[in-house]
Parts: sequence; C-alpha cells; structure tokens
Amino acid sequence: MEATLDLVGGKWKGVIVYHLLDGTLRFNELRRRLPTATQRVLIRQLRELEESGLVIRTVHAQVPPRVDYALSAEGRSLDQLVRAMHAWGQARLERIGRTAPSAAGLNRAA
Repeated sequence: MEATLDLVGGKWKGVIVYHLLDGTLRFNELRRRLPTATQRVLIRQLRELEESGLVIRTVHAQVPPRVDYALSAEGRSLDQLVRAMHAWGQARLERIGRTAPSAAGLNRAA
C-alpha cells in the first residue's frame, strides 16, 4: 500500500492519472480539468509523476511552446486501480446523497 501511495498519493496525482487515461493532454487542458489546482501545484505534481516514471512529458519545439503529458506503460498499469477508486467515490457520494463537486476535478470534460 505504501509503495502505491508514495507514487499516486496526494490530492491531485490520482486525478491527473485519471484524466490521462483518456490519452495525451496538453498542460492547459489538464489545468481546465483541475480548476482548483494552482498552476504551481499542478506543475509540481506532474514533475513528480514524471520522475516516478508514470507520466511522459513531451516538449514540442514551436512558438508558443507546447507541452504534452501522457501516461507511460507503468502509468497505464494504474488503469484498473484508478477507475476502481473513481467508481467507489461515485458510489459513496450516491449513498450519502451528494453529487461530486465539479471543482474536484473528477468530472471529465465532455
């Protein structure tokens, strides 16, 4: 359990991985999906995910600069875990009669 939480623990890492399960996203797309995360926190969390080998950061040499983030094979191996956590959270909210706040960053963009 500790090994897993060391990699994806914290408020935003699991949410970032959840959104990247859909595929590669640009930094600003991630920011829009996590509106309550500050830019500084999001950058720090992405760097930690990259350092742990879960996320691949690609910088495109163009003006303006474009940075894409995608899950590595190791990051994709979290698919079932992250989806199960999401499903459990949704079910719990339903059990207690609440809906997920959109600011939590768990609602995917349509």
